[in-house]
Amino acid sequence: QDGQVQVRICEEVRDGRQRAAQHVAGCPHRRALLPQVSFSVEELTHRFATLHEFKKPNDVQALSLMNRCAQACMEEFSDIVVAYGESDEYTFVLKKSTTLFTRRASKITTAIVSCFAASYVFYWPNFMIADDGRVRPLQYPPQFDGRVVCYPSLKNLRDYLCWRQADCHINNLYNTLFWTLVIKGCMTEAEAEARIRGTVSAEKNEMMFTEYGLNYNSEPAMFRKGSTLLRGEVDETITKTGPTSTVPSRVLSDRRRIPPPSSASSPGRKRSSTSSTSTLLATRFGRSTLPCFRPTDKT
Repeated sequence: QDGQVQVRICEEVRDGRQRAAQHVAGCPHRRALLPQVSFSVEELTHRFATLHEFKKPNDVQALSLMNRCAQACMEEFSDIVVAYGESDEYTFVLKKSTTLFTRRASKITTAIVSCFAASYVFYWPNFMIADDGRVRPLQYPPQFDGRVVCYPSLKNLRDYLCWRQADCHINNLYNTLFWTLVIKGCMTEAEAEARIRGTVSAEKNEMMFTEYGLNYNSEPAMFRKGSTLLRGEVDETITKTGPTSTVPSRVLSDRRRIPPPSSASSPGRKRSSTSSTSTLLATRFGRSTLPCFRPTDKT
């Protein structure tokens, strides 16, 4: 009799699991994404940056940390082909044919956001160094949100990336002048905002140059144009050396990690640029290989 009760309970539990699985499978939130997926990660940094005393208008260490987190995401998810970041935002573009998590928006969002957030905490001690050489203390866990946006054509995606870089240029030009007035001009934030109000780009540039000797075009490109990470193909030959012979061979593989610029080859391996290998091509801070990635200087 006890055995019959146990069997009945097991059957009820199994039926309950099946019903739950059917219910979840039919929920509307399990939407699949259309081709041309762009994924944007944004850090909620206004309070975070203030509490951790990020330098104004740009903190090189904080921006470099964001770039390293984006690289970690590209290393983890090989379907990400382009990443573009500026300030506290990063956009990840997935290839058209991706089947990552069966193209479920919620899974893609949570997976990349969690990877980015974990990388931010993990790599914090490597980048956030104070003037005395100590690691800046992390006051509380950073919070990130994300969204998935679908673009029906490559032109739409290019237009979006164009807008992102133009937005980076406009915002950085304003912030550079604003904090120059506050720090060097000894103005209050309200006075600096009133001084800038109504000015166009040419007037902002003239104000910085004539009053403070600052040439905006000499600012680091990462500040003015943002950062771009690309995945592409590189050529590689692996020559295997053994006790009896040396056999050159051509390889084709998908590597997720960027090799160090001056890393030594491992024993028994000799590398040169002759065969095709897919890898993270470069980390281009402020430089772009896409024709549309240009700030709008007239704005």
